[in-house]
Amino acid sequence: MEAKTLQVNGCKCQALIHKAKGTPIVFLHVLSYNLGVRQRIGVTEFLAEKQVSFLALDMPYRLKSPCQPKNPSPQKNIDFVAKTYTTIFGETAPVVVSASLGGYIALKYATQHKVKGLFLIAPAHAFDDEALVKAYRSFDFPVHIVWGTNDTVISGEEMRTLTQKLPNAKMLTYSGAAHLAYQDYPEWFKRDLLMLYASADTT
Repeated sequence: MEAKTLQVNGCKCQALIHKAKGTPIVFLHVLSYNLGVRQRIGVTEFLAEKQVSFLALDMPYRLKSPCQPKNPSPQKNIDFVAKTYTTIFGETAPVVVSASLGGYIALKYATQHKVKGLFLIAPAHAFDDEALVKAYRSFDFPVHIVWGTNDTVISGEEMRTLTQKLPNAKMLTYSGAAHLAYQDYPEWFKRDLLMLYASADTT
């Protein structure tokens, strides 16, 4: 596992990179965090031990990310992810993992670039974009959606509706977890991520 400072599309950002065989995983953080959250819950070390390739990125969409300059534009962030990923891993389609606002970016990313799967924790704005909603029917890859029963930001009804609109989706409910459910149950998160990864890596 290697920490790097990357300069892509005019943005200078930090990244954690691990190269191994198989489909790479791309981690995008939520609005108020940075890539360090993946280290705090132990998922980057866990995946490195399992010899799973990954890219954990600091994102330009402001607040605690050290990226410079900041840029809240969803499209600019999608372009940043795509360019960074292909520079490191080439054209192999990734599994994209994210939560909340990052989940929205991941959904939008999947309408423009090939992915092998999405693992989303309470993605925000899932129905705010008409073009995105229309694109859901074309998502022919596995999607797992995690929702915590104590989430006060995103409703379970919204996540169930999203699951129903995606052709190959599964909803996972974490009882007692808050909006960022992976922080409350990191071992569940790692287990369920590997489950999604196994199904995506073989498609």
